[in-house]
Amino acid sequence: MTGKDAPPRLSTISEKEEWGACLWKRRKRKMKLKLDYERKFIAQGKAFIAGVDEAGRGPLAGPVVAACAVMPLREEQLIDGVDDSKLLSESKREELFEIIRERAIEYTISVIDNREIDKINILNATKRCMNRCLEKLKARSDIVLVDAVKLENPPFDTLPIIHGDALSYSIAAASILAKVFRDRLMREYDSQYPEYGFARHKGYGTKAHIEALKKYGACPLHRKTFIRNFVKTDEY
Repeated sequence: MTGKDAPPRLSTISEKEEWGACLWKRRKRKMKLKLDYERKFIAQGKAFIAGVDEAGRGPLAGPVVAACAVMPLREEQLIDGVDDSKLLSESKREELFEIIRERAIEYTISVIDNREIDKINILNATKRCMNRCLEKLKARSDIVLVDAVKLENPPFDTLPIIHGDALSYSIAAASILAKVFRDRLMREYDSQYPEYGFARHKGYGTKAHIEALKKYGACPLHRKTFIRNFVKTDEY
């Protein structure tokens, strides 16, 4: 534990209990701030609120994954620790992934592979992947909060929010679902192509990944439009 959450040196049980209570209140305040968008729409009578986010826009290999989460939003139902997936440790994301899946009113996940990304580009692939998540929803959403991306012809009303995974509880929950699902896929791919180290870097352009790419060339998971600066390819 570091930074503002790092406890001071406490000597008595009462001091430790007081610090724990203070930390809990701070985390509760932070959680409430993440509900500002949701509460605004609830006040307008829009109770079925979905959050959408993606994982994997930047990697050199593997798919882009989108997730949609419809979470219960009463204070006693909130899941402690839900935040932008990039701010959480891998173990914490894995833990929250299972809790979110259990408690979500509904959630959906969609995947678009590297070949489709190469054909339509990563932005269009991201939009398509997010729309597929919305199309899978069984119930009609009153409003969909989307991390940054403006969707084209979505099935429901949407609101793109810059840094939405840090500002909206619903989007943060979706970000965890998308990130963990994609990371698990990349660990599976690592067993098929162990020379690239996908389990470690998840397909991102780390030094080790680029060195492996130059040594072994591209594998079927690589995005040809992303790796042209590192290896020769006749495609795209």
